[in-house]
Amino acid sequence: MLEDLPPESEILIIRLRSLGDLVLETPAIAALHAWRPDLRISILVEPRFASVFEGNPAVSQLIPSREFFATARELRRHHFPAVFNQHGGPRSALLTAASGSPRRVCWKGFQFSSLYNVQVPDAKEFYGNPIVHAVEHRISQFYSTGLPRGPIPRAQVFPQAAAIDSVAGALAQGGVSAGAPYAVLQPGGRLAAMRWPVEKFAEIARWLREKHGIASVVNLGPGDAGMWADVHRTIQNCFVPANPLNVRELIALIAGARLFIGNDSGPAHIAGATSCRAVVVYGPTNPVQWHPWQTEHRAIHTGAVFHPRRGNQSEAESEPRPISTIGVDEVQSACQDLLT
Repeated sequence: MLEDLPPESEILIIRLRSLGDLVLETPAIAALHAWRPDLRISILVEPRFASVFEGNPAVSQLIPSREFFATARELRRHHFPAVFNQHGGPRSALLTAASGSPRRVCWKGFQFSSLYNVQVPDAKEFYGNPIVHAVEHRISQFYSTGLPRGPIPRAQVFPQAAAIDSVAGALAQGGVSAGAPYAVLQPGGRLAAMRWPVEKFAEIARWLREKHGIASVVNLGPGDAGMWADVHRTIQNCFVPANPLNVRELIALIAGARLFIGNDSGPAHIAGATSCRAVVVYGPTNPVQWHPWQTEHRAIHTGAVFHPRRGNQSEAESEPRPISTIGVDEVQSACQDLLT
């Protein structure tokens, strides 16, 4: 299908939200662009996450996902010959149908599957393995429709000059002088079971400062409001921005860091996409599916055993220990490996 598209065809990829998920779209986009640089790749994305694709040479256009009918009209105006739904939820399914595209691609068994006339096998059928990395799962839509299989590029995001300057100014005000090494700590997480204790992050920050002379910057996102008081009380001598950083600023912050230490979260994938070395702590999510893609990292996990579900999802069948029992020494050892 992809091979037969006329030169300069404009195709649409739908991935509406979730920071890490959007970062992990970039390898498939890069592979597609490297194979057929003539294709114009448009991305439908919620405006708050659009900065993930800023400066990406493989992306021709970003289309903001706003009110449903206005977005549907905008999609129909483009007459896309092919739409790839990489999101898979009900809104994205209905927008795929509303685009009017003659080729509507998603995986088998997803919601509203009757709306897709090109259905891609899930991981077990496609790869012979039910548990693959999220990047491998995403790119299977393109492999199934003509992209030649080969090495998958690394994830990439592109720090913007204005954001780099803004972050440098904020760091200076927070006591991190220009050129001084710093680590980004990410104590937040989507679920409580995915959060390593704040007091253990505090011990890591103290160790980095005393042993390596590395300052720590604590990032808290919009969903971490309930943690602010605990972080300010527990983690001392660190810079905690007064307000959550936007995506553009977060990319610039992590790109300039010596090290990232955090829970499985979107910022961990930004670390991978900016080649920032990362130590990622996992609870009930599978590091096989969600580790930073093709970058130097260490995964510290609970030893959970996972049962595959649909797509790139799996659930923990057993977890020998909760995330709270992962030792500071385990994370320190991983940090030491990456710092030497």
